[in-house]
Amino acid sequence: MDEQTRIQLEAAAFRGLIEHLRRRVDVQNIDLMNLAGFCRNCLAKWYLAAAKERGLDMDIGQAHIAVYGMPYGQWKEKYQKEASAEQLQQFEETKPLHAHISGHLQK
Repeated sequence: MDEQTRIQLEAAAFRGLIEHLRRRVDVQNIDLMNLAGFCRNCLAKWYLAAAKERGLDMDIGQAHIAVYGMPYGQWKEKYQKEASAEQLQQFEETKPLHAHISGHLQK
């Protein structure tokens, strides 16, 4: 497979993931973090980092819109639920497994 085809396939897979997460607003970010070690916010941070690496002028708000399909504050207001004590405990216990870009890891 040539490089351009690989990039196109990876981009299509990313768009599929974003589309799926936009439909699954019932899945909370804390659930994603606890299970997979990354969430929508991590995806936005990876997106922003990729833009910055390419010299593009982008901020986290624009990256959130690219992932959430709306400003993060609006998504939180519409869809985010209060985390349970169990979810918060699991979040703390799984911190070593969180994506490096999440900002949850101890330096």
